[in-house]
Formats: sequence, C-alpha cells, structure tokens
Amino acid sequence: MSLAELSARRGVRLGGLGLLGAVALGGALVVLFDVPLGRIVTVGFVNRTLLAASPIALAAIGGLYAEKSGVFNIGLEGFMIFGAISAAAVLYGLGGTDPTQLHVWGAVVAAVAFSVALTAGYAVLLIRYRADQIVAGLAVWFMGLGFAPFAASLIWGTVRSPGLTRVTHYSLPYLVEFPVVGPILFRQSPFVVLTALLVAVSWVVLYRTRYGYWIQAAGDNPEALDTAGVNVNRVRYATVIFSGVMAGLGGAVLLAHAGNFIGTGDTMVDGRGWIAIVAYLFGNYNPLGAAAAALLFGGLDMLQVQFQTADIAVSGRLMGLAPYVGVIVVLTIWGKTRMPASVGEPYESED
Repeated sequence: MSLAELSARRGVRLGGLGLLGAVALGGALVVLFDVPLGRIVTVGFVNRTLLAASPIALAAIGGLYAEKSGVFNIGLEGFMIFGAISAAAVLYGLGGTDPTQLHVWGAVVAAVAFSVALTAGYAVLLIRYRADQIVAGLAVWFMGLGFAPFAASLIWGTVRSPGLTRVTHYSLPYLVEFPVVGPILFRQSPFVVLTALLVAVSWVVLYRTRYGYWIQAAGDNPEALDTAGVNVNRVRYATVIFSGVMAGLGGAVLLAHAGNFIGTGDTMVDGRGWIAIVAYLFGNYNPLGAAAAALLFGGLDMLQVQFQTADIAVSGRLMGLAPYVGVIVVLTIWGKTRMPASVGEPYESED
C-alpha cells in the first residue's frame, strides 16, 4: 500500500470521527440546551456555506499543488486580495455601477489573467533566484494589503467600491422543486459548481495521471525525478503559477458572490487565504480533503448569519471568531500532517 493510500485512509477515518463528533455535539446542544437545530441547519445555511467555502477551496487546491511540488506558497492571502481588487476594477471598468452578467464573467477571466502574470514573476523569484519562500509570501500579502485599498481609492475615491453586481445563480426548472436537494443542487452559483469540478479534476490529475506523479516526486524526491529525465523546476514553475491562479480565481469568486469590494482592515478576503493553507493541511494535501475542510470553515463562518436568521441571541463578535477558533482546533488536532520531504528546498540539476 502506497503512502498516499495510507494518508487517504487515515484522512477518511479522522474525517468520519469528526463527522460523528459534530453529530454528537449537535445532539448535545439540542438535548441539554434546547437549541433549535432545525432552525440552524437549513437549506439557506447550506447554500451560504457553499458560497463561503468555494473561494477557500480554490485557494487551498492551488496551495497544495505548489507545496506538493516542493514550493511553499504562503502568499495565497495576497493573491486572493489581488484577484478580488482586479476583478472589481475590471467589472467597474466594463459596466460602471450597473454591470451585466457578461461583465462579471469578463472580470473573473481578467482577474485570472492578471494572476498568471503576477504569479509568473513570483515563481521566477522563488525558483530561479531562490528567494526565501516565507519572506516572499509575506511580501505578497503585505503588497496586497497596501495595493488594494490604494487602487480602490484611485478608482472610486474611497477604499470601498460602490455596489456593482453579484453573479446570478442558475435555476433548473422542475428539478429545483425537489425537496431539500433541489434548491441546493439546481439553484446555485455557477462558481460553486465550477469549484466542485476543479476539485474533482485536481484529484484525478494529482493521483491518476503521470503529471500528478511528477508533481508528487518533485516535492518528495526531486533527484529521482531529475534522474528520470523530467525537469523538476519546470514542474515547480507550473504548480506555483497554478497556485497563484487558483488563489486569484478564489478572490474573484469572492468578489462575484459579494457584489462589491471592501478594502478596509484586512480587506474583504479577511484571512481566507490563511484558512486555505490550514484547509489543505487538514485535508492532508488531498484536494477532496481540502474541499471538505473548506466546507467546515465556510459553515463556521456562516453560523453568525444563521444565528441571526434563526433569531438566536449570540454575540456576533463571538460567532465571528468561530472560523478562527476552528483553525486553531484543527491545527492542534492535525499537527501530524506529513509535509513533502523537499518542500522549501530549491533544486538545481547536476546536469
């Protein structure tokens, strides 16, 4: 049995235990504290969780690809900020304060193209010039924190954009009438579906294709991959650029779901890039596990809204801490995630 299979089985077991723990906690809340669980876990809550989880899952998949190949992209938060502000700027440039759905998709494509250019330079710094991966990643984050409010002020005269528009959810006639699953599966944001597709494709590429094995070998045993005649750094360039593109797409999707850009504080990204890093660690570098972790964090994030919807008196500030408390708990429990053996180490072929 391969190491990947062992890790996957371990992840399934722990995931099952986590699910049982969540069910037990829910039962205890209902029985001991008379919490109306039926008013909390609703179709609306599930839909909001999916919307919140999709940007995190996208960034997490990108991050795990880079790290699987041996490069730690700690700049996911920064790339998400750049993705969100570039999408907002293009959306406003194309349609002003009344953009169409075509403009929304054009803005997302433009944000992805911008992320390709930005991440290509970042990859050169890390791989060609061997910049410190932690320092470079933090630099991207700080640049995003400074650039986004600055660009927003230049465009709109304030750090917040005016109300633009959100992506329209698709709705399939008749199918949407099915109880429970209908409003979740057949009336949904197209970006949630896109995220699910990318998660599935990422898993297939990583574990069922030769290129996926090259990525894993680049992070675990680059010398062997080099001996086999594969250019290790070329593989790493591809994964680092992919990670930045996925993070930029995550930021653009966040903007498309919110409908306007917020540049105050930590910007509207608000730590989701950091949570994405925890998500793929929690998922043990497996795209499916990372997506499941993103759902967990998305659900915790949406609890605040759901408690208000259900008219349950809980401090909003307290509930706002839920995703971050979840991160701390996950990091504490999941401290034994096995990192790729050569992550963070530059590689130079002896040829």
